[in-house]
Amino acid sequence: MSKTNLLIFMTDQQRASSVFGPNKAFTPNLDKFRKESLSFTQVHCPSPHCCPSRATFFTGQYPTRHGIWNNVQVGNALSRDLTPGTRLWSEDLAEAGYDLHYFGKWHVSADHGPRDYGWTEHTITANAADPGREKTYEWERYRRNDLCTERNEATRADGEIQRPGYNQYFNYGIDQDKYNDKKHVDGAVKLIGELKGTDKPWGMYVGPLGPHDPYFAPQRFVDMYALDDIVLPESFTDTMEDKPALYRRTRSMFDQMTEREHKESIRHYLAFCSWEDELFGMLLDELEASGQADNTAVLYCSDHGDYTAEHGLWCKGLPCFKSAYHVPAVLRWPGQLPAQVQGSDVDAFVSLADFHPTFMQMAGLQAPSDIYGQSLMPFLKGELPRDWRDAMFTQSNGNELYGIQRSVMTDKWHLVYNGFDFDELYDMQNDPNQITNLATDPQYEPVKRELYERLWQFAYEQQDVCINPYIMVGLAAYGPGVATGFKQAFGK
Repeated sequence: MSKTNLLIFMTDQQRASSVFGPNKAFTPNLDKFRKESLSFTQVHCPSPHCCPSRATFFTGQYPTRHGIWNNVQVGNALSRDLTPGTRLWSEDLAEAGYDLHYFGKWHVSADHGPRDYGWTEHTITANAADPGREKTYEWERYRRNDLCTERNEATRADGEIQRPGYNQYFNYGIDQDKYNDKKHVDGAVKLIGELKGTDKPWGMYVGPLGPHDPYFAPQRFVDMYALDDIVLPESFTDTMEDKPALYRRTRSMFDQMTEREHKESIRHYLAFCSWEDELFGMLLDELEASGQADNTAVLYCSDHGDYTAEHGLWCKGLPCFKSAYHVPAVLRWPGQLPAQVQGSDVDAFVSLADFHPTFMQMAGLQAPSDIYGQSLMPFLKGELPRDWRDAMFTQSNGNELYGIQRSVMTDKWHLVYNGFDFDELYDMQNDPNQITNLATDPQYEPVKRELYERLWQFAYEQQDVCINPYIMVGLAAYGPGVATGFKQAFGK
């Protein structure tokens, strides 16, 4: 088991429905791959942003412990590096003799790169570590000549979102390889062939930037989708009057686009997913051609989701809708998955943090006991783990625009505590599109209190210090004192 190779293909900003949903993307390679694999259909990230979610994937911890809260490369980053002493699973695999190789997006730390955690780096993008970057670089982009000086519908181009004083932004378009994803995959394919016959087990991470916004894909993939077949989501017409004002302000930018342009955006997003599927297929083909497929575990996953026109929104951010947190994850482990497991789905709540202890166990190593993640090994053996979690929690302090937000989601409910606005409560069974906010309805007050108790208990366990009782900031409907678990821990 310790000799099993490991290949990870992590896309950027791919929502789970593009793989599992009724309106999924055209992904023939992934579809075939799923028949030999175990699909985790309810995987969630801890925060709807690249850096904290990727840090969770590598550390098995939530932001309160690993220390990454938002984009580590921006001038107003809350943190640029992991909490001192934080250990990645790659360090343990490297020490155990694995030959590790990294292609593509990093976005875990601005001060340290993959090489600092056991990897050999290959063709890293501009998202690699850059400890020398000064905060003044933020102003450099405004010296360019592509700033929009006015908002004029008559001059607005197709898919353009005009923002006076900001650079031009087009939500979608055509490009053969806008983010150099194929360059990274080509390098990975070449190396896979070269690793054939080596004595040491190897691990490889391939991190493309698609289907991240703006949604630019090669024309041939866009042509796979007919615009007339694209359907806007049910929540598209949600004006969000019962939701935080920031949500509506965010939507106001995308309201510049017509319904046709929103459909074109969906079309290009799905095309981008299909482009990534072809790149993933290239890796699988090389594994097969080099004779290493039977000795290589392969994970297809993503770091966070995308609204994709839900509630009229695009990209991802503080609007705490499930689509921003719900990601695909499919794992193939030749020779280790029982026949009844291959081609099946797991609908239990899974966190990106769970892959840390899973990789450790797959490599025959002991996972640390002080991480949040739980090993998925029982599922891989066709077993239902005892006492598996029945809720998912999120932690966000905002991205480049700050905002304290915590949430807890069960099969039935989704409570969002917004430190910057009023709360949200959704009935996930009767209102899965999260259209009606029930937070102000008195009849759901017992539900809110129970969920707040769980939220604060989780906060205590994860050492979340977002609990200041000062009258100007202690704004939660029910404060941390409603939780009983932490009192019991102190013998009270």
